[in-house]
Amino acid sequence: MSMQYSATPTFDPTDSQKTVHVGYKNHSNRNTQTRVRRNRLKFLLLFVVLLSFSLIAIQSFHGAFKWTRFKLPGFGIGRECVYLPNDDSNAYGGLPSHYTLNSGDKIPSVALGVWKAGRGEVGQAVKTALERGYRHIDGAWIYGNELEVGHALKESKVPREEVWLTSKLWNTAHAPEDIEPALDDSLQKLGTNYLDLYLIHWPVAFSSGPEAYDADLTANPYPTWKKLEEMVEKGKVRNIGVSNFNIQRMKNLTANPLKILPAINQVEINYFLPQPKLVEWSKQSGILLEAYSPLGSDKRVKESLNAPVVKEISEELGITPAQVMISWHVQRGTIVLPKSVTPCRIVENWHG
Repeated sequence: MSMQYSATPTFDPTDSQKTVHVGYKNHSNRNTQTRVRRNRLKFLLLFVVLLSFSLIAIQSFHGAFKWTRFKLPGFGIGRECVYLPNDDSNAYGGLPSHYTLNSGDKIPSVALGVWKAGRGEVGQAVKTALERGYRHIDGAWIYGNELEVGHALKESKVPREEVWLTSKLWNTAHAPEDIEPALDDSLQKLGTNYLDLYLIHWPVAFSSGPEAYDADLTANPYPTWKKLEEMVEKGKVRNIGVSNFNIQRMKNLTANPLKILPAINQVEINYFLPQPKLVEWSKQSGILLEAYSPLGSDKRVKESLNAPVVKEISEELGITPAQVMISWHVQRGTIVLPKSVTPCRIVENWHG
């Protein structure tokens, strides 16, 4: 059999069969093929080693950069993670780190929300957040994770007085006689003797026991509010507020002879639900808004983060779409409550 020789051995990266053309045609040369396989294996191993060292180096020296991006297993599939300098400062471009409530207390402008944070993961999320500088944790009795949050707060070693802690009164405990026991249950689980903020979770009351609608306390939450004022006087709560109240419900509540004005109204605010009228009314009334689902409701997060105007600002400022959205909330004078149990996203949401 004749042997045809090609002067230069070649490797074709476009070859779908991943074959190496060694220059010999119509001839089976086992020694040559073996050498090629060995060379390919050496190249692959060298590539893996170099890649590993590169990633380690990037992580080691990431403090020299504004942030470093790459994907790693376990840090969110399909979304780029952002690693930032290892410090505890959030850097939302000169935007306020705290707001002053009508009580005079200062509340951090960015919090970790723990809604839907499951058992076994919420504790680590809280510890990660506190390690990276968060000092505001937003929870609720109905979330079912207050005990684990309390353990994480204790294990973090961050002094209690440095952490702003919020919980919420559930619908079945609006009756005045049920409020203090419900509050005490949250305090015990969280491992603290006071809350910085206690909210009426929804403007809907249920009778205690089986959840049955309570029309009287829903229409007029003033008896519930008066009992919450007593909790402030007892020192169990420093500030009180509401959640999911629209303007009319706020007017109905504040029309009563209140000793303490609501400090906060926590509602859903995001790209698709900006709530401009509620924002303006709240500013005029001296009541701060907190935004939950700030990046979008569950099914619309990707849609809001991929909105053309958000992406345009993100590229112009060199920050992520999530950071654009959080900055927008703070710029409007709204406290923002992004939630995550993914370490890199917790960090990303804190830094700008």
